[in-house]
Amino acid sequence: MTLPVEDGLSAGEYVELARLAERCGYDAVLAGEVAGPEVFGLLGLIAGATSSIRLGSGIVGCYARPPALTAMGFATLASAAPGRVIAGIGASSPVIARDWFGGSFASPLAFVEEFVAVLRAALAGARVDFDGRVLRSSGFRLSGAAPSPPVPVLLAAMNPSMLRLAGRIADGVFITWTPPAEVAGRLAFVRSGEAAAGRALGEVWAAASFWAYCGPRVSEALERLRRVVLQYAMVPTHRESFRRVFPGLDDAVVLWERGERKAALGLVGDETVHALCAVGPPSRVADYVRELRAVGVALPVVLTPGACRGDVEGARATIAGLAAELGLAG
Repeated sequence: MTLPVEDGLSAGEYVELARLAERCGYDAVLAGEVAGPEVFGLLGLIAGATSSIRLGSGIVGCYARPPALTAMGFATLASAAPGRVIAGIGASSPVIARDWFGGSFASPLAFVEEFVAVLRAALAGARVDFDGRVLRSSGFRLSGAAPSPPVPVLLAAMNPSMLRLAGRIADGVFITWTPPAEVAGRLAFVRSGEAAAGRALGEVWAAASFWAYCGPRVSEALERLRRVVLQYAMVPTHRESFRRVFPGLDDAVVLWERGERKAALGLVGDETVHALCAVGPPSRVADYVRELRAVGVALPVVLTPGACRGDVEGARATIAGLAAELGLAG
């Protein structure tokens, strides 16, 4: 499961949700990084409060931190929770990297490729001397032992070029906003990247996240997720991923930019929300998980928002309800 880090919960509440997921038998808990909790601080708290569940970033944006500093973060987590850490890496978005953080979002494909190369070298305990097209690192080496077993790199990808890159350099690919019917098409790009790199087809495993709610306030959650779908669909780097299931996307963007927010939301039909999210009884969320499994997703990842910001009870209900419906151990 992915923690609902945009819900404005306290660090203690996020840790409690992670502990609930462990008790319910989930395989992994991921934490994204948007404008709420800082990801390494939160994952450190979770590492100390849990004993077996895997934990990782889902995702940490690579423009926010140098790769050597990022390696230090994952190495610290791995020393506290050996064998349990996943390094979820992605380009994030120009809104976060450039507008919020005042940095750059230049050459994301090359930046991510070089970032992962430096990160892997650092996590292996090697001295890093890297002089790439967009990144440089000279003389860095972790002072502690390299994580053992190695920390796998899960690369977030949406467009064909980044999906192929995941096939070439990652251990896993992390896709999102992808209905089950579109997963095979995305993974075909990953497999072409594997082939280009001389890797075995299927070597890169797939994780796919989706937003879900099966608590008592279904109608409120549906309206909240309608807004979330529009929010993410309008991000320029994400837009193409939504077109097949959101036929009115371009018109909605125009309306939103004119300030006609209600009219823009009116173009996000229920069928679009249900194609991208799972809202309703636990059986509907469980069916979405099963559909992802059936099309080759090794790790379906459920993001558990409340019906509104601050609704931790809704997140709890989804985590527990889905676990019961799937018959998870715990």
